Amino acid sequence: MTEFKSDFLRTLSERGYIHQISDESGLDSLLQKETVTAYIGFDPTAPSLHAGSLIQIMMLHWFQETGHRAISLMGGGTGMVGDPSFKDEARQLMTLDTIESNIASIKKVFSNYLNYGDGPKDALMINNADWLRKINYLEFLRDVGRHFSVNRMLSFDSVKTRLDREQSLSFLEFNYMILQAYDFVELANNYDCRLQMGGSDQWGNIVNGIDLGHRMGTKQLYALTSPLLTTSSGAKMGKSANGAVWLNADMLSAYDFWQYWRNTEDADVSRFLKLYTKLPMDEIARLSALGGSEINEVKKILATEVTAILHGRAAAEQAAETARKTFEEGALADNLPSIEVPSAELEAGIGVLALFVRAGLAESNGEARRHVKGGAVKVNDKAVSDERQIVGTADVTGDNVIKLSLGKKKHILVRPV
Repeated sequence: MTEFKSDFLRTLSERGYIHQISDESGLDSLLQKETVTAYIGFDPTAPSLHAGSLIQIMMLHWFQETGHRAISLMGGGTGMVGDPSFKDEARQLMTLDTIESNIASIKKVFSNYLNYGDGPKDALMINNADWLRKINYLEFLRDVGRHFSVNRMLSFDSVKTRLDREQSLSFLEFNYMILQAYDFVELANNYDCRLQMGGSDQWGNIVNGIDLGHRMGTKQLYALTSPLLTTSSGAKMGKSANGAVWLNADMLSAYDFWQYWRNTEDADVSRFLKLYTKLPMDEIARLSALGGSEINEVKKILATEVTAILHGRAAAEQAAETARKTFEEGALADNLPSIEVPSAELEAGIGVLALFVRAGLAESNGEARRHVKGGAVKVNDKAVSDERQIVGTADVTGDNVIKLSLGKKKHILVRPV
């Protein structure tokens, strides 16, 4: 492992964030000498980022924490094209209204990780639509496009993978790496941005930006990428059995977010403490040394610390307490996720399969039926053995709810309205 002298690279190295750096000694030296500006781009492909983006957001956090200026770049321009890197097919094109709506929604989480403002070390949030949507195509081809070699662009893994699979790569998508490279140059010229960071799948795009900057007369630019993470069992980060682990509270509750981290595999706990929490390294070393049944307590600490950064300490501790009451005391916790169902529907009766689908505990009646056969379905903590069972007003408890459970860890309250 390289012994870095700058606080930022030393922090990233010991916490496991570094995959590749374009010029280790040059960047390390620059970070020691001056306040550096760096950016990471986020394309608005959905109304929320998911847990797979937390590595990049935490990198920006540590960049600011070690005395530098971070830029979170919103892809209002590049989002109109869609990054084709390592994708088997083209992304669905979005309307301008959808892009703007997604950006407005995505922005909500960043202030939990970065301090924005007008000071020399305050973070900036910038939208690349500010320059990309104003481009004159012929001038852009002449001034920027002439610096790109198609032969070299075809050699990047992100493109080769697509072509090797004989999947069509549109001219629109092929332009994405040119636009991203141009972003780097714009940020270098207007904000003295010297470093672009991202996941390892962005290496080719970032290096393109460094090369374009060199050809267009910017200062020396740098690239730093993080490894693309999977869990020890090979699952992709940010995905769960129920779908994406969204960062926005209106798309995934603090409780469900906490549960995702509480269910971390044993082999991943130490690594995730380093990557996703702000706990000191000596405390992480102490927690990582615990084993046996104590590992479950460490997972709770992991879940609470990650949730506290995103949703606030109060929401994280409330999620932990809800889980404790539900799983350890068997009590009915008020803070469990819930859905509302009209009382008239409950009076008429709802099939248990349909109700579990409605509650989001199964994607279809067929999946719910399989869970019944597997003995995983419970209503008010009583196992359901008959897939034709009807749930109605007789099942409403004294707390005025019906508790639906799938296995030991997934619970939803049905509230009559």
